[in-house]
Amino acid sequence: MNSDSERPAVTELRLSAFKAHRGVVLPLGPLTLLSGGSGSGKSSALQAYEILARLGSGQSLARAVRDVAGGPSACVPAGVRPDEQGRRGFRIGCTVSGPVGPVSLDLAVQAEPELRIVGERLIGGGETLLTTALTDPDRPAVQAAWHTAGATPVTRAPLPDDRLGTSLLPLRVAGKTVGQRLVLAAAEQVVVALRSAFVCDPRPEVMRGTGGARAAGGAGLPGATGATGVASGAGGSAGRGSGVRGGRGKGVGKAREGQDEGRLRSSCDNLPAVLARTSQECARRHAVLVAAVREACVGPVDGLRAVPRQAGVTGASAAGASARESGVTGATGATGSGAAGAGVSGSRMTASDVTGAGAAAAVPVAGRGGAAGAQSGGGLGEAGVQVVLDRGVLGEMPVEQLGDGELRFLALALVLLTGPGVLAMDPAGEIPSAHQQMTVMADGMDRCMDRRQARELVSLAVRMAERGHVRLLGTVRDPSVADGLPGVQVLHLGA
Repeated sequence: MNSDSERPAVTELRLSAFKAHRGVVLPLGPLTLLSGGSGSGKSSALQAYEILARLGSGQSLARAVRDVAGGPSACVPAGVRPDEQGRRGFRIGCTVSGPVGPVSLDLAVQAEPELRIVGERLIGGGETLLTTALTDPDRPAVQAAWHTAGATPVTRAPLPDDRLGTSLLPLRVAGKTVGQRLVLAAAEQVVVALRSAFVCDPRPEVMRGTGGARAAGGAGLPGATGATGVASGAGGSAGRGSGVRGGRGKGVGKAREGQDEGRLRSSCDNLPAVLARTSQECARRHAVLVAAVREACVGPVDGLRAVPRQAGVTGASAAGASARESGVTGATGATGSGAAGAGVSGSRMTASDVTGAGAAAAVPVAGRGGAAGAQSGGGLGEAGVQVVLDRGVLGEMPVEQLGDGELRFLALALVLLTGPGVLAMDPAGEIPSAHQQMTVMADGMDRCMDRRQARELVSLAVRMAERGHVRLLGTVRDPSVADGLPGVQVLHLGA
């Protein structure tokens, strides 16, 4: 499967009534940037997407909206008056393209006086596949009706009002008729796309360990708690009979508890442990990362390494002690087999240089202890490992000494170059990764960066999006950073 249409992806976001948005439809391409002045609703658009993604991952409605400042009531558009029963709410939706074709999902959420999903509609293949409606306000359930196309054209049953009905269909639909298989295939497509989102917000103060308490959780979308599986599909590759099973997201819960440091969290506070792992797992990818960091940082960058941190040694002295102990200089330009461990420093590389077949040998690896011993704490310099830049003749420097923009660039570049197996997220494990696209969501993508850094980051995103496995939805202050770059869609909000 090589075309984007065969990998489920959210291609449209609808903000029918959400915060400052009314009747807004945002087409989403492989690389979409939202721009606009303060208060134009850029961050709100990403919040709406994240709520849908969390619901698609099987989370309860309360968990899906818990990070919204001001609570669920803040999602209600200003000026909306309650009805006779004192109810107010918001409406959001999306369209997911994939093997089944375009499938649309729309939700009506009651925020006051009680939080609940009061209406849901799923449409695909020219059919209304699922509708739900609140018929009895005193019951914590909605009445659902889904397409059957058998002896009974529609099946009716209650569903809980705090869950996405689409994600629960596999528990209710048998898949015996053509209509039921279409329902399951469409539900799988939507769930796979929504679960493939990773919210990334690198926080330099947390990465340095100066932001107070360690960022608990931080996973883009914490593990699902509800069953979101699809037992079978209809038509072509959609009918593979593979399930998208829920339960607590594997790996994500561990990452939230600090037990899986090898999966990058949203705040990127465990960056050293992840770099220790990725530098060993894929030399070619790490070389691209080093080349990108070189373009974004001031001064020479000959290597980027995760090294063991020695107790009682801080800052540059720790980096130097580790380098002397291991004899690794982190050269990225050398092409000999001993480049990673013999202190060989070669010529400089650009990101385009390392996309060829010969790039694999030109990468530094983690110092002694490797990924297996990487246990990072709440910052880049705590016990376990730390990340250092090899500045060539200038020596090595811990990355926590970089500026905020450089730190954010490093973290976001790593996210773009990796995938669900490296990030603290909960993708559909039963669907082959080749049939999925990860969507990186980055609010304030260019925050703290100068124009050169932001443009280099967008350029890297363009190259990764061209491969078809990564999509990006971000917000930027300066849309001109995308000028002239192919495949970048900039949507101006509030215009």
